[in-house]
Amino acid sequence: MAGIYLHIPFCRTRCIYCDFYSTTREDLRQRYVQALCQELRQRKDYLQGAAVETVYMGGGTPSQLTEEDFEAIFQTLQTVYGLEQAKEITLEANPDDLTDDYVRMLRRFPFNRISMGIQTFDDQMLALLRRRHNAQQAREAVRRCREAGFDNISIDLIYGLPGETRQQWEQDLQQALRLRPEHISAYHLTYEEGTPLYRLLKAHRVEEVDEDDSLYFFERLNAALRQAGYVHYEISNFCLPGRHARHNTAYWQGIAYLGCGPSAHSFDMRRREWNAASLEGYIEGMEQGERPHETEVLDADTRYNEYIMTGMRTMWGISLEKVRTDFGTGRLAYLKEMALPHLQHGRMTQQDGRLRLTEEGLFVSDDIISDLMYV
Repeated sequence: MAGIYLHIPFCRTRCIYCDFYSTTREDLRQRYVQALCQELRQRKDYLQGAAVETVYMGGGTPSQLTEEDFEAIFQTLQTVYGLEQAKEITLEANPDDLTDDYVRMLRRFPFNRISMGIQTFDDQMLALLRRRHNAQQAREAVRRCREAGFDNISIDLIYGLPGETRQQWEQDLQQALRLRPEHISAYHLTYEEGTPLYRLLKAHRVEEVDEDDSLYFFERLNAALRQAGYVHYEISNFCLPGRHARHNTAYWQGIAYLGCGPSAHSFDMRRREWNAASLEGYIEGMEQGERPHETEVLDADTRYNEYIMTGMRTMWGISLEKVRTDFGTGRLAYLKEMALPHLQHGRMTQQDGRLRLTEEGLFVSDDIISDLMYV
């Protein structure tokens, strides 16, 4: 089992909070798609013949691609890797891109999951964030996808927005639940250094929400979605039963994946690679047969820490047997020692040979994970 991530870096405009690599250089799109297909061909042996079960097009804004672009990408994927065993093929999309014609076009390709960046249903907040859509466009985009036959829709929400009130968050949750998406990802806003939003914060033009409100937002998120029948399977992710994101879950479970495109990461269980975060550099490098990238060989301590950091975020937790077989009895003894206080205080459970966070533990997950990591 393996996954393929394709980074589509194009955005019509940049949101003020985003620190993912993206560009507005639409004039390079066709050359980029050719370079991306070239990387897919060039790295055909990276996954060592493992069956591709998930494909994820993220960005940027993958819904900026055209029918011809998708045709070239899927033809390459099918020819080089085969998609016969692919269970989940996801496209990230902006609501305003999902017109009737565009959604009908998407149905001609193997996409079976749409991940939509809604973020909030508050039009004033959307304008502040420089999102291109409004709340009505978001609702209509979900409707169009439903009518076109998409039965696996994920929406992204952000809470802790500048000046956000508890009432505003309640309204966002209510509107999201009316849409009944199969999956909801909800993240607390982070003021990433170097973004326009971070500069507004430093200039005291916006203010962060306080800790009490942050905790309230998270508690209400958990309670409202649980009551509506959603499974809280990862700290920031919720799904209807059986509808967890297969691709992202593979990341959290340490399964190999190939990442193509500028800034994309790859993982083969022992090494991590990442491409340079430059569209022009990536295209020129691929055209010359020299992919600009860096590689890190992961030692045992790093692999252990990554397993703890990702596994403890999920409802599946971490396997004590896997720790013993992959990292040795010494590391297992260390893990048990560090977990004991959290088990005694009800922040973790041990059952069926696995350690998991309790509901109480979720609120202090960063501290618990830090304690379990080997330093």
